Amino acid sequence: MRKFMYGAAVLVWMAVIIGFSNQQASDSNALSSGLSDAIATTIRVMLPGLELDAGELNRVVRKLAHGLIYLVLGMLVLGTLTKLGVRGGRGVAITLLVCVLFAVSDELHQLFVSGRSGQASDVIIDSIGASIGILLFKGAARIGASLGRERI
Repeated sequence: MRKFMYGAAVLVWMAVIIGFSNQQASDSNALSSGLSDAIATTIRVMLPGLELDAGELNRVVRKLAHGLIYLVLGMLVLGTLTKLGVRGGRGVAITLLVCVLFAVSDELHQLFVSGRSGQASDVIIDSIGASIGILLFKGAARIGASLGRERI
């Protein structure tokens, strides 16, 4: 049952990513702008007088979102493969391959969404996010192993 749950979590997360990518540019920008505005407000309260470039902050938020979304995907894919018995370097390589191919397909998909564009730089950011997710998963597994749990 756990194998099924891990696999289902990967598919659900991929659907979430596709959902974000399927947003028209105006909707996607409105979502990230709202988050950027909230962050800017918080920064202004904490650091009064600091000059913020709203456009640059929004760009940074959008890029960080790419990395974070793929960080989670990397962890979920590696967790699924681990539950299926694919471990070690092979599991890491397959996870990275799945995440990079999904990132490429996601950027290609955006070419067909109104106002959106596919960007190679986003694939790189997504791949870095997935790699960090893999490292976090492996680190957590090592900590678990040192506490007497199964080594991954």
